[in-house]
Amino acid sequence: MQPFQRIAITGKPGDSAVIDTIQKLVTELEGRGLEVFLDDAIGDALTHAGAPPVARLESVAASLDLLIVVGGDGTLLHAGKRVAAHQVPILGVNRGRLGFLVDVSPDRFDEITRVIDGDMHIEERLMLEARVVADDQVVARAPAVNEVVLQRWNTARMIEFETWIDGEPCNRHRSDGLIISTPTGSTAYALSGGGPIMHPGINAVAMVPISPHTLSNRPLVISASSHIEVRVQHASIDHVHVSCDSQSDLKLAREGRLDIVTYPHALRLVHPPGHRYFDILRAKLHWGDGAPPC
Repeated sequence: MQPFQRIAITGKPGDSAVIDTIQKLVTELEGRGLEVFLDDAIGDALTHAGAPPVARLESVAASLDLLIVVGGDGTLLHAGKRVAAHQVPILGVNRGRLGFLVDVSPDRFDEITRVIDGDMHIEERLMLEARVVADDQVVARAPAVNEVVLQRWNTARMIEFETWIDGEPCNRHRSDGLIISTPTGSTAYALSGGGPIMHPGINAVAMVPISPHTLSNRPLVISASSHIEVRVQHASIDHVHVSCDSQSDLKLAREGRLDIVTYPHALRLVHPPGHRYFDILRAKLHWGDGAPPC
């Protein structure tokens, strides 16, 4: 029996190339006798007779065997957080730009069919959770696949805050902010901030300062099991913006703090046979001018 019987498909809304790819996927999957659902975010785009049923991802996630995401990395990040709690494997089909996470070409349906037949590799990626704490109570929270970012806004001045790790003081910062990045996010915003590239197989988090006042304030890599606290000074609290993957915003409490911990569930990515992480790095970052290894 095929390992994936119930499959949901989502994608970037309003993109004709995405819709075209989704239509081909539906034809291929239903032709194999598989049960297919369309995410309600894109379901209205396929209105022809016999189109698959439309459902909200969260309402069917517990019974899904596979989620196929058509679009870019941002689309996969958003969809992945919607189903991560149910550990749904995710296959990304690249209709975006860089494509670190959506690594299957829409022209390679042979790779997709091999995955459907069970010839694939499932990789688990660390996720974070940002929590706004006030009076020792969590008043807001949001998951992150790439990073949690604390940064200045509506002011030209630097912000001031402290970082604590596992209850111990780490640093007092005067900067434009701080990026707390997973290995997955180490090739995203953290990379442009001067942070290290971390292999997705390591259990670590990078704390990357944004334009720090002190040059010795360098990126710091710590265990992913660490409990990070960020305490913003009162004078800066109204000038701080917190976001997760540039998709979810959190408002800090005046008498509270920001905690960052490991999310209890991992993002499960499905890769076709032959997937190699360093091949993607060479291609996307133009290492060796894109030339194959000797």
